[in-house]
Amino acid sequence: MKVASADRPKLLIVVCVLCLSCRAQTASQKPPGSGSDRASQPDYSNGSSTTLQGGAPQTREELQKGTALTRQGRFNEAIPHLLSARQALRNNYALEFNLGLCYLGVNDYKDAIQILDGLRAGGHDNANVENLLAQAYIGSGQSTRALAALERAAAISPKDDRLFTFVADACMDRHDFELGLKVVEIGLGRLPQSARLHYARATFLSELDQLDRAKADFELASKLGQGTEIEYLAASQQDMLEGNINDTTRIAREGIKQGIQNPALLEILGKALLRSGVMPGQQEFNEAQSALEKSVAERPNDTSAQIALGQAYLLAGRFDDAIAHLEAARQMKPEQPSIYASLAKAYQRKGDSRRAEETLHTLETLNQAQAERIRSAPGERKMSYGDSSHSPE
Repeated sequence: MKVASADRPKLLIVVCVLCLSCRAQTASQKPPGSGSDRASQPDYSNGSSTTLQGGAPQTREELQKGTALTRQGRFNEAIPHLLSARQALRNNYALEFNLGLCYLGVNDYKDAIQILDGLRAGGHDNANVENLLAQAYIGSGQSTRALAALERAAAISPKDDRLFTFVADACMDRHDFELGLKVVEIGLGRLPQSARLHYARATFLSELDQLDRAKADFELASKLGQGTEIEYLAASQQDMLEGNINDTTRIAREGIKQGIQNPALLEILGKALLRSGVMPGQQEFNEAQSALEKSVAERPNDTSAQIALGQAYLLAGRFDDAIAHLEAARQMKPEQPSIYASLAKAYQRKGDSRRAEETLHTLETLNQAQAERIRSAPGERKMSYGDSSHSPE
């Protein structure tokens, strides 16, 4: 199943930047499922200092441009400026850190690892470098090295639960739910009262169809995170899993009314409203569509939000838009049946019978494989709203 988990635009990382005065600047993001609680980001400056008083004006200008673009999350654009400044500013911590961050942001894990390893070798083996390095290793599929880097980060900063949630979020992005669960449980072994970590564990348990355990963790995360976005996220997720759609909608609306514009919470609201049976032309349908559009705009790599928005557009008769979002979801998670059920309807209603038939054939194959897994699984296998083949008619 897919549960709204993390508020990241696309990245597995905190969009943080060492600014020209060398104070850490962090973009407004949230931890895996925790909403604005993620606004309290780790300080990536670590007391380092970068002076721009010396050096050629061109070097200073390139560094300023690269830093500003990194701060805005425009990583592809920032890299050439940082590389240009790097030719004159060797062994500059702020520049190297931002460059490693940018490479991680564009999923260039090899170069990110090289930069971050260089910082470690140069004596900058702080918690933030280790944490970004762990995320880069996750992205490159090197789980053993990722866990080692995470352990080093946690040893340096043992009370910071975000070190674990950021790496867990990297696992979620790769759909490596078993590894993500392991990361979170390592964190909970150190910080058993962390609302963030209980919420993150609930999302992984949900993905692994361990729904009873997930509900318990959502409930505990809501209690531990009282007064924060985690409270709203966890409580609404718990009600969604239990099928309490009215309560889900109420809690999500209440959180948004409190000023929480977390993409995960917006996704929950949109899904809950669609599940309540709202139809195009109704104010609640417009509310659902708007919430999902905002969520997808901020987190385009979230499969679940893409599916939900595609289903909303399908209901509204916007078939090209529905197909675009459902195809995007299919590229990210080709094994999820609910994508194909909605996608086939979109192609049918657009009049593309060939693609509709191909999609239905894929759906049949997936359903057969899923049925076989359920038959061979021990005990009762519970299905969730995220994995059902239900889609708007």
